[in-house]
Amino acid sequence: MGSAITGKRKFTEAEVRQMFADIKKQSPEHYFEFTDPFWIMITTILSHRTKDEVSNAAGRKLYDEFQDPEHLSEADEEHVARLISRVGFANVKASRVIGAARIVLKDFGGRVPDNIDTLMTIPGIGRKTANVILSDAFSIPSIAVDTHVHRISNRIGLCHTRLPDETEECLKKIIPYELWHGFNPTLVEFGKTVCKPISPRCNICSIKSHCDYFNNARKVGKD
Repeated sequence: MGSAITGKRKFTEAEVRQMFADIKKQSPEHYFEFTDPFWIMITTILSHRTKDEVSNAAGRKLYDEFQDPEHLSEADEEHVARLISRVGFANVKASRVIGAARIVLKDFGGRVPDNIDTLMTIPGIGRKTANVILSDAFSIPSIAVDTHVHRISNRIGLCHTRLPDETEECLKKIIPYELWHGFNPTLVEFGKTVCKPISPRCNICSIKSHCDYFNNARKVGKD
């Protein structure tokens, strides 16, 4: 992994803690469809480039149909693709979730591994997905960088990075370790409701005074 390009401004630990607390107050509670590590893994694989509510519904359909890794591993790929048809790249993901079920059974005795490097040996699981699984399934502190986390971190000015892996490296230097668990879902909900990709709701944002995006926009407005 390359060196992260850290933020131009230095935030104190107290500032970071207060910003996260303020973000959390404005973020709805993140909904988790499953608590079982296997089904968290499957739903997270389905979630790539797909809205949470769609991937959660697709994961629930698979669970209702197959119940466990054994039955999913024996599933017909076309049938699975039909069940998850609303997710992005449904045909590809149908193959991946069946393959993941087979690997968990064959290589890991039916238990989802709780190690990032091992998780990433499963096709369909990259670094972001692995970090989500570690955090949501095993409560292992990790920072999963999806589009929301990458966007918000750079908008605020916590990081100035090009790639998600660089953002993860940057955030791990800035965010206190005990805040890693839950960091992703909190920022995901903040990104859906306040710091939206298009037309962010800066007027209601509780951390706008710290935000590069808001302060730069305000300067432009005064010119």
